[in-house]
Amino acid sequence: MNATERAQLQSKIEAAIVKTQDEVDRLEEATQPISPENAIGRVSRMDAINNKGVSEAALRSTKRKLTNLKIALEKIDKPEFGICTRCKQPILPARLMYMPESTRCVRCADR
Repeated sequence: MNATERAQLQSKIEAAIVKTQDEVDRLEEATQPISPENAIGRVSRMDAINNKGVSEAALRSTKRKLTNLKIALEKIDKPEFGICTRCKQPILPARLMYMPESTRCVRCADR
């Protein structure tokens, strides 16, 4: 990976961190407890509880992605960045541009 690709990737990671942090904030709002004092029907309350569960799962996944993006940003200037953690071969730059938090090449990620 050359310096230009690295700089493009770094700006993409920084933008993805901002976007993902916004998503975390939105999901944290959606996972607030449902007050029993709310005057909603039983079915609506069940839907709200179900939606809260879905939002909690999405929040965990988004937080994991945010952590991985921050780790990628820290490691971008290190020699091991862009090297598959499993087979030790370079990860294609196109994959890193699509998923900057990737630590495995496509072949190893499919296994």
